[in-house]
Amino acid sequence: MAGKGHAPWWAHVMLYAGGLTTVIAGGAAAVTQYGVNAANTAVEHEEILGEHQAEVDADNLEGPLDILVLGVDKQGGSTRSDTMIMVHINKELTGATMISLPRDLWVDIPDCGPGWGNNPCTYKLNHAASISDDWEVTRANVVNTIYDLTGVEFHMAATADFGGFIEMVDLVGEIQLCPWHEIESIHTHKVFPEGCAYYGKDDALDLVRQRKPWDWDSDWQEGRGGDYGRQEMQQQAIKSILIEAKKQGFYKDPAALTGMLEGFGDSLTLDLPKDVSVTDLVVNLRDIDPNSINTVHVPSSAEDIYPDGKKVSIVKTHEGEQQVAADALWAAVRNDTLDQWMVQYPEWVKASA
Repeated sequence: MAGKGHAPWWAHVMLYAGGLTTVIAGGAAAVTQYGVNAANTAVEHEEILGEHQAEVDADNLEGPLDILVLGVDKQGGSTRSDTMIMVHINKELTGATMISLPRDLWVDIPDCGPGWGNNPCTYKLNHAASISDDWEVTRANVVNTIYDLTGVEFHMAATADFGGFIEMVDLVGEIQLCPWHEIESIHTHKVFPEGCAYYGKDDALDLVRQRKPWDWDSDWQEGRGGDYGRQEMQQQAIKSILIEAKKQGFYKDPAALTGMLEGFGDSLTLDLPKDVSVTDLVVNLRDIDPNSINTVHVPSSAEDIYPDGKKVSIVKTHEGEQQVAADALWAAVRNDTLDQWMVQYPEWVKASA
């Protein structure tokens, strides 16, 4: 496949998200053919998107490109996903936008598992990823649910578990995260102060997994309460990893790059279009600056509902202004007009901390 030239610093890190997900790749002129081959084979490949994978011209890779990133949690013999991020890259392959899908978003799900007789239902988005211990079944259900919600066909996809996030942070040493107020971890009871600081892998992972501590009135007023707060910390982490990778110049050390890829083991998988390699991809994404990556929240708000008299806390796109904005968001992704959408709906665009 044809490339655009030398790979940029950040192209050696393509994505990481929430459970969390950053895909590392090589492909600079300094990399030997051996190094390129090693990079291309270091990450496991699997079919993620199925029938909803959009076609690309492998000989002339152009945008727009849409990437689905699933953060997964492997426990026992099962795999679950409660972090789902859409990454849209514009036609010129110069800008990227991350859209976090709330785990509690109230959506139509095509297969709701044995409890529903494997029939459709309307429930939280993360329920789509809990219908079976067979990851192939749940993975397909997640993809179908997101397609039904957005109408977006993705060109490629990635999954990564928490081990992938730890590997990424460990690679760069520390990343900067900026809690907007003090919180206490529900997992370790460590108190994280307000403001920007550098965190190692353990503390960074702890911070980006927090959801319940973002429960101040001001959090909800500012649109970052609960899972919205977790989404914002995840988006901060992605950008911070990319920025640190640039500062440290990892792209100059092909051997370290390949070793890093191999270190992911089975914690990272990719679904790339036919005849598109990892190095093809990163070379063609060389012009994206991580400092300029946009972050967007799905137009919605939290509420409690009481089906069968039991309280269920959800996130819902409500009829009226929210539904209009959400419908426009999915259309903007499909039509590559997110720049115009962000101007029209700035309240759903999240500035960097």
